[in-house]
Amino acid sequence: MVKFVVAFSALFAVAFGYAIDTRIDDSFSWRVVGGANAAAGQFPYQISLRGASGSHTCGGSILSANWILTAAHCVYGGSASSYTVVTGSTTLNSGGDRYSVSRIIAHSGYNPNTVQNDIAVLQVSSPIQFNNNVQAIEPDSTVIGAGDCIISGWGTTSYPGSVPNNLQFLALKTITNTQCQSAWGSNSVFDSNICTLTKSGEGVCHGDSGGPLAANGKQIGIVSWGNPCARGTPDVFTRVSSFIDWINTNTK
Repeated sequence: MVKFVVAFSALFAVAFGYAIDTRIDDSFSWRVVGGANAAAGQFPYQISLRGASGSHTCGGSILSANWILTAAHCVYGGSASSYTVVTGSTTLNSGGDRYSVSRIIAHSGYNPNTVQNDIAVLQVSSPIQFNNNVQAIEPDSTVIGAGDCIISGWGTTSYPGSVPNNLQFLALKTITNTQCQSAWGSNSVFDSNICTLTKSGEGVCHGDSGGPLAANGKQIGIVSWGNPCARGTPDVFTRVSSFIDWINTNTK
């Protein structure tokens, strides 16, 4: 089964079929399909990761004043100096605060062929200033099964399509890994993944990569890969609870 890594820089559309590609390219990103515009402060932990050109490349979330959580494939092969983090805005073309990235720590076990261990943390060069529109989110340490969750991001709203200016969000449902493996195979979906599926026409897409999947006010997943976009197959996320110790060790 061919996968397409979701280097999301917009919102998302349900289900992706990614072809493994290690390029960080503005045209190879995704967004939420079937979502709605987010209100100011609705997702205060959401960030936009910008590349050297200043364009949105991926999503991410605020772990603390000094650290951002994202997907390893978003920064694979890149240097810290080429990235900027934008916090506190629901639009790509205005608002928010900008922070340069001083350090990238990608999981040493990240495999661009299987997209396993697709997680990275970014250290910003100066502490993030918190306010009503800028807040950290706590990583969830519990093992989530099937249930309600919510995704946010700037991935494209259709495939092919363009990145939306307004932050999008969508209510989704997680499914069991057994259900996810029945669609993608046990060699593609690991215990360290979590998957979502509601219906065709709803899901993540290019530009959503690295963004946060949340439930009960905590982050349970990081957008990783799928079948572009919203085609009725499960979207695959990095399962945050599988990497709590790794996160804690690398963000001290």
